[in-house]
Amino acid sequence: MNALDITGNIAVLGYGLAAIGPGVGVGLIFAAVINGTARQPEAQSKLQSIAWIGFGVTEVLAIIGIALAFVFKK
Repeated sequence: MNALDITGNIAVLGYGLAAIGPGVGVGLIFAAVINGTARQPEAQSKLQSIAWIGFGVTEVLAIIGIALAFVFKK
């Protein structure tokens, strides 16, 4: 077994660890929306639209991460 045999496994492991960031980010985004809605209910529609945009941007980072895991896999 040489170093090239485990390269693919390390890429998948690296993506698994990198997926923690977007997961935490999405949790923080929606926690802030819930908190903001509880404090100011009339701002719910504005907060929710901003939250969905933030959710999309955060998930794009995760999708780029999985794409790079396949690109760097040998």
